[in-house]
Amino acid sequence: MRKNNWKKILLNGLWILAGIGTMVLLGAAMQQKNQRTCTDIAIEITGVEQHMFIDEKDVLEMLHSVGRITGSRIGSLDLRQMESLVEKDPWVKNAEMFLDNNQSLQVKIEERQPVARVFTLGGNSFYLDSNALRLPLSEKLSARVPVFTGFPSDRSLLAKPDSMLLNDIVSIGKYILADSFWMAQVAQVDITPGTGFELVPVLGDHTVMLGNVEDLDRKFRKLSTFYHKAWLQNGINTYEKLDIQYDNQVVAIRKGISQARIDSAKAHALMQGMLQQPIQGLPDSNRISSPVPVVKKDREVKKPVVTTALKPVAKANSATVTNNKVINKSLTNVKKAGTKKAVQKKPAARNKKPKAVMTRNQ
Repeated sequence: MRKNNWKKILLNGLWILAGIGTMVLLGAAMQQKNQRTCTDIAIEITGVEQHMFIDEKDVLEMLHSVGRITGSRIGSLDLRQMESLVEKDPWVKNAEMFLDNNQSLQVKIEERQPVARVFTLGGNSFYLDSNALRLPLSEKLSARVPVFTGFPSDRSLLAKPDSMLLNDIVSIGKYILADSFWMAQVAQVDITPGTGFELVPVLGDHTVMLGNVEDLDRKFRKLSTFYHKAWLQNGINTYEKLDIQYDNQVVAIRKGISQARIDSAKAHALMQGMLQQPIQGLPDSNRISSPVPVVKKDREVKKPVVTTALKPVAKANSATVTNNKVINKSLTNVKKAGTKKAVQKKPAARNKKPKAVMTRNQ
């Protein structure tokens, strides 16, 4: 029993010594490796099919901002710090760095993929990636992605309805990007006030009412069927508006019909307003319900009679109103009448004077 115990103790001791030796060797190897210098930098950018919003030159500038890398001791390089620095770029989705056996720094960059470009009502624009993250524009190039117009907000912190609207834009953008035909046919997608969507195609002078993002595959299949069948018979410029929101049907409106409906509605509203508007110049009892056109006959226009007011000369210059007619006495007749009365009074005055003089003496 004692021999077995000594054997176990000896075996355990050997294992402990082997472990300690291994740790010492690894530490020495790591110390030796840290003393070595970085020989090269290899950069690989993935997640990009057609766009390169960030390139090797941009990555090198970010890495060199923390100091010199090539020729520096490996032990002095903080890989975690460099990864965080590169991931601050909005176009970098993920960054990983490590050193290989040849002391070369391997940099793996995953770039964000834009799926839509959005224009706001304020005139600004930005890109959206597959995770509905807003990305700034690039001075290097412009991505060929579906264009959306009419986004309601320019704020950095969006409300819940606006965030949900961005997710809907991502869904439509992904669907259009996955099909080369729709990428070539759809010029832009307008956001309607009811948070719906309206397609503006490249070929054809019409618009397509898409509605919400539910059943996108079914809606686009109906539109594709309509393009292949109806337009072969009637032509590409026959219709003004297509509505694919309803189940198992496409509502097509020919050109001119909607405008005729609008004009008819305006005319009807105008007539209703004219019927309700009273005619001026008539009492309420004599007003009629509809305007009657007045036909004016050609009549001779009479000149208005201008009367001049005269200053009163005497009581004799009076006017007599008879049967609504004004009869004015002439001034000459008034003067003659006044002269006659004065002549008749003078003799009466002269006759009285002799009577006063001729008196009898008593």
